[in-house]
Amino acid sequence: MKLAFYLTAAVMIAAALALLLWPLVRHGRRQGHPGGLFALVLAVAFVVPLSAGGLYLLVGTPVALDGVVAQPAMDIDRAVAALRDHLKQQPDDLQGWLLLAQTESTLHHNVQARDAYDQSLRLDPKNGAAMVGWAEADSMIRDDHRIEGRALELLRQAVQADPSNQRGLWLLGISQFQHEDYAASAATWRRLQPLLEPGSSVAKAVTEQIAVAEARAGAQPASASSGDGPHLTVQVQLAPALRDKLKPGAALFVYARAEQGPPMPLAVARLDASQLPTTVTLTDAMAMAPQFKLSSVDKVLVGARVSASGQAIARPGDLEGEAGVVAVDHAGPIRIVIDKVHP
Repeated sequence: MKLAFYLTAAVMIAAALALLLWPLVRHGRRQGHPGGLFALVLAVAFVVPLSAGGLYLLVGTPVALDGVVAQPAMDIDRAVAALRDHLKQQPDDLQGWLLLAQTESTLHHNVQARDAYDQSLRLDPKNGAAMVGWAEADSMIRDDHRIEGRALELLRQAVQADPSNQRGLWLLGISQFQHEDYAASAATWRRLQPLLEPGSSVAKAVTEQIAVAEARAGAQPASASSGDGPHLTVQVQLAPALRDKLKPGAALFVYARAEQGPPMPLAVARLDASQLPTTVTLTDAMAMAPQFKLSSVDKVLVGARVSASGQAIARPGDLEGEAGVVAVDHAGPIRIVIDKVHP
């Protein structure tokens, strides 16, 4: 009965997530998920023409693949609902909680994913997949995407228990980089290097990030080295017509992201929206991850958003404005008028 349930759930998820199985495959390959259910999910994933799995680079989002048609969203909703109903009846089913956490993470439901990983850790506190998954989901929920507190401690435990945990090593290095411990970050990523396929794009990317971390470790303190790299001065103001929509405690996000590529900001500043109008200077020091920064591209889209919820992800009712695409070596001020309401 239990195996039949998992077979049904796995097939439904595979059918409904033709575009979204890539992250699930990479999770399983990098972390060594339990057998049975996850073996079935991975088997389904591998026959779908979504190959070229690589090391999961921080908190990226799945990219839509041309030529693949998504199935109706209701299919995955039903599968998740069925899985949740099953877990209500069998709350001690570790593999069920891990599958739910993986699926919610794939759908970018990070709060639900972290909760499911919590249940997995309740059943198996030393489960490496759950520890790394919890840390990643927690970082995605945070406005600043920092990896610290319990998330950092779980990563340390996971890597200590399994020194070959590639995703755990990558995220641990990112946390160290975020905390400006560049020497430790480089050392952690050097532990990751031998685990990667020599000459692969992933190995090359990790090598580049080690060079960045080592350069910062050997340079002057980060607070004093902010003069290096691009500086984009952004002047932001709120359109008079939207002033009555500005709520107390709202957050202002000023960001620059790649003209083409992942939606993750290459630089982002968070302020209190009450500071409007304001001027912000975006630099490499404001990158969310060492491999994604202003100096890594030639052009960026610069924008600003007022979030009543304080969340970094856009929500209906947020106030927005854009300056369009500019070169990263743009010297003059970039002006943005926040004059739209996010639908």
